[in-house]
Amino acid sequence: MKRKQLTRMLTCALLMALIVLLGVTPIGFINFGVIYITFLCIPVVIGAMTLGLGSGLILGFCMGCVSLYTGLRAPSALVAPILQKHIVYVVLMCFAPRMLVPLVSCAVQRAMDKRDKKRLATALGAAAGSLTNTALYLGMMLAFYRLLGIENAALLTTLGVIVLTAGLPEAAVAALISTPVIGALEKAGLLRNMRPDAPASPKNIR
Repeated sequence: MKRKQLTRMLTCALLMALIVLLGVTPIGFINFGVIYITFLCIPVVIGAMTLGLGSGLILGFCMGCVSLYTGLRAPSALVAPILQKHIVYVVLMCFAPRMLVPLVSCAVQRAMDKRDKKRLATALGAAAGSLTNTALYLGMMLAFYRLLGIENAALLTTLGVIVLTAGLPEAAVAALISTPVIGALEKAGLLRNMRPDAPASPKNIR
């Protein structure tokens, strides 16, 4: 049991470090003007599906912290008007969508997880988590624009473009990367030492 907990903690720490690396360096973002394609969801999704929901929430919180840091340091053209009006709204935008990523990913994976559809369950869970982040983040942004009375005639068009040019590719990349990574961990038998609900291996039973 101690070995499983230690393995889970170390893996979670490594994924947190990866989130920070992707978030504070250009590696994790592709920037097209006001449109950002980010890969920060992938470690969160992988962590939630392999380590469990608790670790996934920790990773989601870490992603929120990184998003808040980058948002305050160099806000995008869409975030800057909200930041000038009320920083609390920016904090909510950074954390709420990220905390829901592991919840949605795990829920979709478990709903679809059958012996003959494990890869599909993983892919759909990863894509759903990524789309949840995009949809909720942009939805909250639109709601706060209206709540703060910020006039931006091109906002709806811009948000729609972001969903198509950033949200869908992010979801596809999350599914394409998460599925083989988690599949490889399962084949190697490493998930027995990471998932809190996984049965103990015969060597650990005394």
